[in-house]
Amino acid sequence: MSANDLIAQLLDPDSFQSWDRPPIEPAVAPRYRQELVAAARRAGTDESVLTGEGLLRGRRVAVIACEFAFLAGSIGVAAAERIVSAVERATELGLPLIASPTSGGTRMQEGTVAFVQMVKIAGAVAVHKAAGHPYLVYLRNPTMGGVFASWGSLGHITFAEPGALIGFLGPRVYEALYGKPFPPGVQTAENLYRNGVIDGVVTVEVFRRIAHRALSVASGVVLPVSAEPGWAAPVRNPSKATNPAATAWDSVLSTRRPGRPGIRDLLRHVTQRVPLSGTGQGESDRTVVHALARFGGQPCVVFGHDRSGQEGEHTMGPAALREARRAMALARELRLPLVLVIDTVGAALSKEAEERGLAPEIARCLADLVTLDTPTVSILLGQGTGGGALALLPADRVLAAEHGWLAPLPPEGASAIVFRDTEHAPELAAAQGIRAVDLQADGVVDRIVDEHPDAADEPVAFARRMVLAVTDELAALRAQPTADLRALRQARYRRIGLAGIG
Repeated sequence: MSANDLIAQLLDPDSFQSWDRPPIEPAVAPRYRQELVAAARRAGTDESVLTGEGLLRGRRVAVIACEFAFLAGSIGVAAAERIVSAVERATELGLPLIASPTSGGTRMQEGTVAFVQMVKIAGAVAVHKAAGHPYLVYLRNPTMGGVFASWGSLGHITFAEPGALIGFLGPRVYEALYGKPFPPGVQTAENLYRNGVIDGVVTVEVFRRIAHRALSVASGVVLPVSAEPGWAAPVRNPSKATNPAATAWDSVLSTRRPGRPGIRDLLRHVTQRVPLSGTGQGESDRTVVHALARFGGQPCVVFGHDRSGQEGEHTMGPAALREARRAMALARELRLPLVLVIDTVGAALSKEAEERGLAPEIARCLADLVTLDTPTVSILLGQGTGGGALALLPADRVLAAEHGWLAPLPPEGASAIVFRDTEHAPELAAAQGIRAVDLQADGVVDRIVDEHPDAADEPVAFARRMVLAVTDELAALRAQPTADLRALRQARYRRIGLAGIG
């Protein structure tokens, strides 16, 4: 796929306007000069990258696209200068930026000075993102070396062409250095997706739709959304539980019912959803879900536990919490609210979890959330066991399903510690005040969303009520200054447990 092919498929017809000027001409050897002339004739471009702006479904965007036919899309001084100039111009204009690399990496003919160009490209992208502007990446076949290790890996979201060869070390280099072929199937888009390095593998046509959704959410603009038939208007006053006589143990059993709706059920009732995957650093945990989305027109980043992905001893590990921190960073960089969904049987209890830093990741999540400079809403949707649940709790507003609960251990585990058996689990559940109504009385939960009488009996209606409640809370939070939100959040958690103490 040439750069012009990519631009034609990505942007609206006839909307592209080039930003390119004649490339700078550093002093080079005559032989290399001849290579540049031949490359330009062969590729039909004057360098290995094209830049400009256009419309993506009517939205103005900046684009950087590599041309592999020009010396394998390699990046030298002239190409790097063109890229940096485009990034800086996009930042100055406040435009979202879509980059589509395909490259063998650093241009060997220019040596170390070309290699170091990746620093200034990465720096320009970092400034663009720090200004709050979206940076989306679509990796094409192939993307290798320093290009993948710099501006190809800095996207807020990163997708790749199906079957694309993507990696840092060139297979031919590996074989030349070590005398054996590089293991097959490692440097493929599909393998990197499975391992949490990129968010997905899609064609350009699909990426165009994904980019449209992502940029709509990242714009931060609230869109009016007409309620679907059967939806009630959101109520700002906190609702009361419809069955206050239900015991804590009743709630525990309710959240363990197989048909209880989870985060995926909530996401079926949001709009412009863009699923994301992994940490971007080679880790992925299938017990969690995160995405960009709109709740009733309110743009946000969503992250939470996936009850359908937890089974037996397969529960959330350190990678899940690192994914949570990626979601927090995404919300901070794009200046979007963050919605967190708690629904976990507990963090993984294993040798691997301990060695890979489960406890420190819980601590970092807590610290990041308490100090995050963006509105946050946490939903206690079902089971809320242990540090894995606590890590997603500290928000500006905490909503709870009527049968949602929060405890340091599952009641059976607490019973085993106190009574050395599991038979006292119902008693411990009541004594620890784990029910949503008790948590509301203690100031942990702000609002309870009713179940009639159990979410598993009305999964669609309940999911809609919860989405509407979140929509209402997001609208209220967006009206408050960010600095005030952060101060109130810290004060809120400073006071918990001190009511009635002199």
